[in-house]
Amino acid sequence: MPAIVFETWASLREYTGREIGISDWMQVTQERIQQFADSTEDHQWIHLDSERAARESPYGKTIAHGFLTLSLMPHLVRQTIQIRTDARLTVNYGLNRVRFPAPVREGANIRARISLGFLHEFTDGVEAVFGVSMEAQGETKPCCVAEWILRYYR
Repeated sequence: MPAIVFETWASLREYTGREIGISDWMQVTQERIQQFADSTEDHQWIHLDSERAARESPYGKTIAHGFLTLSLMPHLVRQTIQIRTDARLTVNYGLNRVRFPAPVREGANIRARISLGFLHEFTDGVEAVFGVSMEAQGETKPCCVAEWILRYYR
């Protein structure tokens, strides 16, 4: 689905406390899990050993790293909303309240639900706090929930 485009801060502010949109589904493959493990040096068997995970894991197969799931958030948000204002620079200011309530099994499709917590204007720009709840298709609990703070500098 096409991204929702915001041309002004006022148009974005109208979504304070509400859901803005939902991203498309994205598959989390074993190849992506392996690449993440290699780049972070986190080679725990629950992420990489399919046979052992089938035998010993409560999830029945390998699962994505929580931080891999979190790292996909910017892509999913960017495909859902675009902000075209007078900002010359956007900075990832950080995260609040990050949790991984449920696993992402290898091969699962995930998507993000994005809401706006609030906008705060400061001298050089605007700070936005987005609520992002990521879910795996067919699961009842979200796989990642976070507040993402972005600063837009004029």
